[in-house]
Amino acid sequence: PGIISTGDQGGQIYIRGGSPIQNRIMIDGMTIFNPFHSIGFFSVFETEIIRTVDVLTAGFNADYGGRVSAVIDIKTREGNKKRLAGLLSANPFQAKAIIEGPLKKFEEGGGSSSFLLTAKHSYIDKTSPLFYSYAVDTTLYSLSEDPGQSEDRDKLPYNFTDIYGKLSFVTANGSKFNFFGFNFDDAVNYPGVSALDWNAAGGGANFNLIPPNSNIVIGGTVAYSNYDIKQIDAAGTPRTSGIKSFNVALDFTYYGLGSEVNYGFEISGLDTKFKFKNFIGNTIKQESNTPEIAGFIKFKQKVGNWILEPGLRFQYYPSQPTANLEPRFGAKYNATDWLRFKLAGGRYSQNLIGSVNEQDVVNLFVGFLTGPEQQVFDPQGNVTDHRLQKANHGVVGVEVDLTPKLEMNLEGYYKQYTQLIQINRNKLDAKDPDFVTEKGDAYGGDLSLRYESKKVFAWATYSLAYVKRDDGEQVYPTIFDRRHNMNVLLTYKFGEKWEAAARWNFGSGFPFSLSQGFYNRQTFQDGLGNDPLTNNGDLGVILDEKRNRGRLPAYHRLDISLKKTFDISKYTKLELVASATNAYNRDNIFYFDRIRNSRIDQLPIMPSFGATFTF
Repeated sequence: PGIISTGDQGGQIYIRGGSPIQNRIMIDGMTIFNPFHSIGFFSVFETEIIRTVDVLTAGFNADYGGRVSAVIDIKTREGNKKRLAGLLSANPFQAKAIIEGPLKKFEEGGGSSSFLLTAKHSYIDKTSPLFYSYAVDTTLYSLSEDPGQSEDRDKLPYNFTDIYGKLSFVTANGSKFNFFGFNFDDAVNYPGVSALDWNAAGGGANFNLIPPNSNIVIGGTVAYSNYDIKQIDAAGTPRTSGIKSFNVALDFTYYGLGSEVNYGFEISGLDTKFKFKNFIGNTIKQESNTPEIAGFIKFKQKVGNWILEPGLRFQYYPSQPTANLEPRFGAKYNATDWLRFKLAGGRYSQNLIGSVNEQDVVNLFVGFLTGPEQQVFDPQGNVTDHRLQKANHGVVGVEVDLTPKLEMNLEGYYKQYTQLIQINRNKLDAKDPDFVTEKGDAYGGDLSLRYESKKVFAWATYSLAYVKRDDGEQVYPTIFDRRHNMNVLLTYKFGEKWEAAARWNFGSGFPFSLSQGFYNRQTFQDGLGNDPLTNNGDLGVILDEKRNRGRLPAYHRLDISLKKTFDISKYTKLELVASATNAYNRDNIFYFDRIRNSRIDQLPIMPSFGATFTF
């Protein structure tokens, strides 16, 4: 609940009013800057190797920082310690493989070591001409005057490859050491319209030490990740961005009688490169290397029916230079065996800035910058007190066990963004500032119901949300201000080997700025030699003065699947899966071309058949 996506193509996740750049996503301590591929069906993560996922949508405690909206912390499992095992899977979209096994087999009372390797590769660009030629919306190519290669326009132009590996060592007393690395590639090419590719790679190590005869656990992480992205639009104008991130962290956890103390520190750094050219040809360029230093302490104490978790984080940004004390707090009250109340809150800060163009034809490019080192002005022209993005969170909720099999969770939240920094896309000359500031609010409520029995699993969520920004001129909804969002997931096991599943998502329409007219846009890139009488220029769009006043149509989609399992031996089985994405073939809007008055939809019904072999 509280998480929305923009759709099937180029989808990003927005968490309780926060943009993707305001969410910190980690796998085994490494920061991931783009967790989804350009075809939004697929993430870079393999569900089969995930051990835990902590989704902290608001009010996260002092052990996390550097983001003003949310945290997703994913930890992978270790490889099989007893035998060689694996998985092979294929369907019309992709093929993947997992191989794992012991380097030193686990023995009772002794240590062990293991490896885990996963890889997947898409070939929808190869299979779509045969199976999904109807899914290619050639209307998109009307945006280009370049005819391109006809065979390139008869396929879904998506391609990705993901590789993840991990080595794990466990000592006799339970201490653990892990080494890991990844490489994710993605490319999408609409000939004559937009071409984009990105690569993410990284590696690191973490450990958990359990000293003999001690109540303290020592944890540490050393990680590095790199992300590069490039997009070339129809005019041949490139946008490029890259970010390198490293972090070194050490923490200590002391377990007492009914209490727990967790404290530690983190040193991290961001190396960013960004280049963007706006609609009149002015270039915004930044190359920056900025460190961050943080320390935290978090205390957990059980007092009667209360569980209290106060925390404090110290965050220092030397490049600004600014130091922040960020108090955090969480609490839960167990009123009865079936009724629990909870609350959380805190202050948060962030130095990383994202660049997304709301007017892009295909909005896949997200650039990364660090906070400006020069002065920043508020909308009234006054110098701001700091050059960071900051927010305050508050969350209250209740958990109810309605029956032994049915749970309900209800939460309300409020996020106050006291300062947000954006690149100035309307920069007209070199004297105009590169950055502008805004304020914002995000608030709403999330309701979830979860039912689980031997044969049936059902999960339903509903979110009511309001996301607003104030740029000093007007208060307006963001492009991801989805008022209503609902998800329903249902799985049913019948017989011993059959399982049916369905997922339905509904989202009310996203805001957009209405078109008011058109004009002949002269960029005067040739200076005085530019003659507006003979140069036709480009056709520009006059937008409504009230930003994002319009609303797109609602989005809804049903995905269904049917799975049959065949047991071949003790460890070997075969699963056959028939599925359909967008089962009732809903026409969900992807983009509307204002100039040609044409609509491009997201993906139609896409049936598939796949097989998974596990050994």
